[in-house]
Amino acid sequence: MPDTAPIPAPLAAVLPAVLVTGGATRIGAALTKGFAAKGWHVVIHYHNSSTEADELAATLPSAETIGCDLIDDAAAAVMIETLAARLPDWRCMVNSAAIFRYDDATNLDPDTNREAMQVNALSPALMAQTFLGSARSGGLRTVINVTDMKLENPNPDFFSYTMSKHALSATIPMQAIHAATGARIYGIAPGAILASHDQSEDETEVSHRLNLLGRRTSAGEIVDAALFLATGSLKSGSTLFIDSGQHLLSQTRDVIYLAREANA
Repeated sequence: MPDTAPIPAPLAAVLPAVLVTGGATRIGAALTKGFAAKGWHVVIHYHNSSTEADELAATLPSAETIGCDLIDDAAAAVMIETLAARLPDWRCMVNSAAIFRYDDATNLDPDTNREAMQVNALSPALMAQTFLGSARSGGLRTVINVTDMKLENPNPDFFSYTMSKHALSATIPMQAIHAATGARIYGIAPGAILASHDQSEDETEVSHRLNLLGRRTSAGEIVDAALFLATGSLKSGSTLFIDSGQHLLSQTRDVIYLAREANA
């Protein structure tokens, strides 16, 4: 069962609500702050980051936290049902939480694969279905799935992660077709945004410029995209690539290793 902290602010009764999975750290935290700054009540989901979630919630005008291990899809669905029963205007869910562990196309690790497929694809799809079937709102309801630019520019690294993001992406148009009136399903496909895996900041600075524009894509650009999609201004089923053109390239390895090989 999910662990829930009580809603700390009366604003939760009058503000539109958004759930951000993995909302306590990294891009999830940037999304949490971005929605809060625009007047949303933010539900911050966490797994192992309860301290970070509580600390972040305490800095925001209207926020709460909820803990759930998305490896348990039944618990993930219960989390959505629990929130739907008490949030009066729940308009948006952002599936940002993800497992990012290394394996490759020549050495698929079954345990890594099962974990990635469960957390990155199955649970988000089930949560989207549950949200669309149970959340109440007087406005437009949107589901935003965070995928990856590897959808268009795949490489053999992080094989199970990439496989799971392809699976999640496939759910977007399928669920969009059957979404209820007044609902939209979208995707955001980021490129390299923050230091990841075992990168140093110096390595990040080099590797994250390996795109068509030769620039680092910021977390703020992901936030801007999510806020735009939450308005429902695009056709349901659409995905925005926020990657400075990285998805238009053909890279034979993850940029972590391309940068290291170039400097070797």
